[in-house]
Amino acid sequence: MTTFPATAREAVAGIADGATVMLGGFGAAGQPVELIEALIDTGAGDLTVVNNNAGNGDRGLAALIALGRVRRIICSFPRQPDSWHFDRRYRAGEIELELVPQGNLAERIRAAGAGIGGFFTPTGYGTPLAEGKETRVIDGRGYVLEYPLAADYALIAAHTADAAGNLVYRKTARNFGPIMAAAARTTVAQVRAVVPVGGIDPEHVVTPSIYVDRVVRVEAP
Repeated sequence: MTTFPATAREAVAGIADGATVMLGGFGAAGQPVELIEALIDTGAGDLTVVNNNAGNGDRGLAALIALGRVRRIICSFPRQPDSWHFDRRYRAGEIELELVPQGNLAERIRAAGAGIGGFFTPTGYGTPLAEGKETRVIDGRGYVLEYPLAADYALIAAHTADAAGNLVYRKTARNFGPIMAAAARTTVAQVRAVVPVGGIDPEHVVTPSIYVDRVVRVEAP
């Protein structure tokens, strides 16, 4: 059953040192900034973070990295003009990076939520990204075996929740949120509004409440 903590700090309670945490968002779009800031306040560290990027500017994931709370990051796009906190720590050997092509990253997360034990993909075949991995030639084309990627927690941002915990998103802010919600043991969502059950057309629900453990309303992200 989905619960509705009063604050973001309460919503992220229980995330311990060493946890694997998925963070929704594609750059700034859909990033659960308030949940990440609450996570920073808890003091949790030695985290493995799964995200498309490696932080932007000085807020959200970038702030978590800047404080040295992230031991390892699994992402597809670690370098951009404003990823200076990751860049500095990576060059200093203070953070580990697992680079995963974006489609593989999304499919590994989706596979975890779907209960799929692994899949073969042509992406990365014949490159350093395939080193040490099982490969296979199928119908004359090379493939790499990739495994599902799950997490202890997923922190995501949606637009609206109903009182049962069903979620809808706003445009491209949807990105990684739905698949991360299904791939984590505990999913926490920040939303702009909470409406009564029936306030969201069932045909419009993107993430069903069965995948959502906690919802916190954040009025002005």
